[in-house]
Amino acid sequence: MNLPGMNLDDEQVQIPHRPLAPTGGPVDPAPAAPRRGWFSGRAALSGSGEGKLAGWRAFGSGGEGVLVPQARLSGPTPWVIAIMVTITVIAAATGLALRNIANAAALDLAGGVSVQIIEAQAPVRAAQAQAAQKALLGVPGVISARVVPQAELDQLLVPWLGAGMSDGDMVPVPAMIDVRIDGAANGARIAALRAALGRVAPGARVDAQSHWLAPVFEAMDSLRWLALSMIGLLALALTAAVLLSARSALGTHRRTIEIVHNLGGTDAQIARIFQRSMGMDATLGSLVGMVLGQIAVMVLGARFAGLGAGLLAGGVLRPLDWAVVALVPVAAVVLAMLTARLSVLIALRRML
Repeated sequence: MNLPGMNLDDEQVQIPHRPLAPTGGPVDPAPAAPRRGWFSGRAALSGSGEGKLAGWRAFGSGGEGVLVPQARLSGPTPWVIAIMVTITVIAAATGLALRNIANAAALDLAGGVSVQIIEAQAPVRAAQAQAAQKALLGVPGVISARVVPQAELDQLLVPWLGAGMSDGDMVPVPAMIDVRIDGAANGARIAALRAALGRVAPGARVDAQSHWLAPVFEAMDSLRWLALSMIGLLALALTAAVLLSARSALGTHRRTIEIVHNLGGTDAQIARIFQRSMGMDATLGSLVGMVLGQIAVMVLGARFAGLGAGLLAGGVLRPLDWAVVALVPVAAVVLAMLTARLSVLIALRRML
């Protein structure tokens, strides 16, 4: 039997061959030089009976038999990873956009107060609005107080009442005063504003803008947690897919792995073969998923930007947000390689 030197990954396990002479005694021929390929780990048996453990087949190259088949993107695992990375990129971008919207809205509405002058008669309403504006500007901490023009209020009501029904003479619309203060609109600030308005506009209603938008912020927080939960579930699904793929490859090549192990290959060397194979598949799948995810995010961003809504305008992804999104395929590759290595090591300890 002729067994040349074995080359596995970056380490070499030399098995010297000592054929028997016709008399039965050993002879000492020079050992065969080990073969080294681009990757190491291919196990092929030649027709002459010579055992070979040559280089692990490179991407796109040929070979008779391999320890881990390297037909890239031919199996389901890379495509499964691509789909998961695509959904993860969309979920991550959505969560970051919602965070930007919530932060921008909270910053913009933190010191915002709305004052409504409720009066049926238009002349009296206009007079009270002017008097209320002067009274509000005299309150300590008030930065500005702007009476919203009636035409602007009518324009806001057009989508709800129609083009002609929003006229203030047909449907009485309260006069609005947009007030900005130099801090958060807490209870003490609101009470001071109400006290100042009580002398000139007894029926005025004072509301902090952040209060009536609180349900919106709560909904955004729920969506952000949902996006984070989806990312966690997708990470678990990716781990499960890689685990099943590695276990399937181990079962398919069990006989070859036993031969390699008997020739001196260690569990770590065999696991590195699977780790590199899964790393290549995960890299290709992650790149495809990243491209598809970015296209989807850009299309959705363009659609929402066309709405022209004030809150949605703050959800634009910044360069730092795109950097975070770019980490998704990197994390997928690292998770896939780590899962493949650990699962193969655990399986080999039970198998051999």
